[in-house]
Amino acid sequence: MPDSQAITYRHLLHKAWPIILANAAVPLLGLVDTAVIGNFGSLADLGAIALGALIFSFVYWSFGFLRMGTTGFAARADGAGDSLEVRAVLGRALLLAGVLGTSLIALQRPIGWLAFALLDGSDNVEAAARTYFAIRIWGAPATLAGFACMGLLIGLGRSKQLLVLQLFLNGLNVLLDVLFAGWLGLGAAGIALGTVLAEWSTLGFAAWLLGRSLRPGNAERFWPGSRILHGPALLATLSANLNIMWRTLILVFSFAFFINQSARFGEVVLAANHILLQLISFSAFFLDGYAFVVESLAGKARGRRDLNIFDAVVRRTTELAALSALLLALAVLLLGPIAVNVLTDLAEVRESAADMRGLAALYVLLSFAAFQLDGIFIGVSFTRAMRNAAMLSISVFIAASWLLLPEFGVTGLWLAMVLYVVARALSLLLYYPALRASIAPASV
Repeated sequence: MPDSQAITYRHLLHKAWPIILANAAVPLLGLVDTAVIGNFGSLADLGAIALGALIFSFVYWSFGFLRMGTTGFAARADGAGDSLEVRAVLGRALLLAGVLGTSLIALQRPIGWLAFALLDGSDNVEAAARTYFAIRIWGAPATLAGFACMGLLIGLGRSKQLLVLQLFLNGLNVLLDVLFAGWLGLGAAGIALGTVLAEWSTLGFAAWLLGRSLRPGNAERFWPGSRILHGPALLATLSANLNIMWRTLILVFSFAFFINQSARFGEVVLAANHILLQLISFSAFFLDGYAFVVESLAGKARGRRDLNIFDAVVRRTTELAALSALLLALAVLLLGPIAVNVLTDLAEVRESAADMRGLAALYVLLSFAAFQLDGIFIGVSFTRAMRNAAMLSISVFIAASWLLLPEFGVTGLWLAMVLYVVARALSLLLYYPALRASIAPASV
C-alpha cells in the first residue's frame, strides 16, 4: 500500500475507472437480454424476464452484505500484512455463501410462491416466469460466492481484476443468451439457462484467478480449517454481515417507499419518477467507483493503523467524488431532457419529469457524501454504526414525507428524498469521530 504522499488524484482515478466500467457493464446485460427476447422471443417471454429479473434483483440485493462484509475484512487483513487472514476471510465468506445459496435452492418453492403472489402478470407471462425462476435459482450458490470473490478483489484494491471478472461474466452471458434464447429459440428459459451457466463458469474463473494471486509462497496451507472456523472471527463475520443486511434492506425499503408514494399521484408521475431514478442510478456508477476505492484504502489504513494514510484517502477521494457529483448533477440538468426523450415519447411523462428534474439533480449533487461515508464505514467494518444510521435516516425520510406531501405534493416527495440522502450522510457523521479514533491509538 502506498504512503500518504503517494495517494495522488491520479492514483485514485487509476483505481476507480475499472470499477466504474465494471458497474456500468451490469445494466448492459439487462439490455442485451431484452434485445434478444424482443427479437427472438414472445411477448410472454419478455414479460417473464422482467418479472424474473425483478425477483432475483431483490433476493440477491438482500445478500449484498457478502460483497461489502468481505471487502472490509479483506482490506484490514491486507493492510496488516496478514496474507493467511486474507485467505481465511475469503474462506469464511465462501462458506457463508455456500450455505445461503444452497438454502435458497432448498427453499425455492416458498420463495417462488411468495414472489408470484406479490407480482401481477398474465397467465402466459407467469408460466414463463415460473420456468425462468425454476432454472435460474440453481445459480444462487455461484452468484453469492461471486459476491464474496468480488468483495475480496475490491478489498485488496485489484480493480482491474474485478473488471476482467465482470466482463467475463457479462460477455459469456451474452453469448449463451444468444445461443439458447436466440439460435435455439428457448425464450425466457434460454435466458435463465445462459445466466446460470455463466454464473458457475465465472465462479470457476474467479477461483482460478484468486488461487493464482493468493497462493502461499511456502508450504503453508491455502485454507487452514482452524483459521477459517476460528470462533471469534466467524462471529465477527456474521455480526458484520447481519448489520449490513439490515442496512441494505432499509435502503431497499426507502426506494420502494418512494415508488409507492409516487404511485399515489397517478401513472404519469410514477413513470416520470421511475425515469428520473434511472438517471440517479446512472450517476451511482461513478460515485460507487470512488466509494469502492475508499473501502479498500481506508480498510488497509485501519489494518496498518496509519491515520495519515486514512486521512489522505478520505480527503482526496471525497474531493474527486464531490467534483464528479457536481458534473453529474449538471448533466442531469442539461442533458436530462435528451435522456428522458429517449426513454419515453409520452408528452405528459416528459413534462412531469421536467418539473422534477432540478430536484433529481440536487439529489445527485448531495448524494456523494452518503456514498463516500458508506465506503469508509464498510472498509473499516463499522457496520453497527451503519445499521443505526440507516434506521435514523429512514425515520427522517418517513417523517419528512408525512410533513411535506400534504402541502407540496410530488415536489414534497422529492424534497423528502433529498433530505433523506442528506440524513444518510449526517447520521453516519455522528459516528465518524469514533471510527477515526479506531484507526490509531488515542495518543496519535
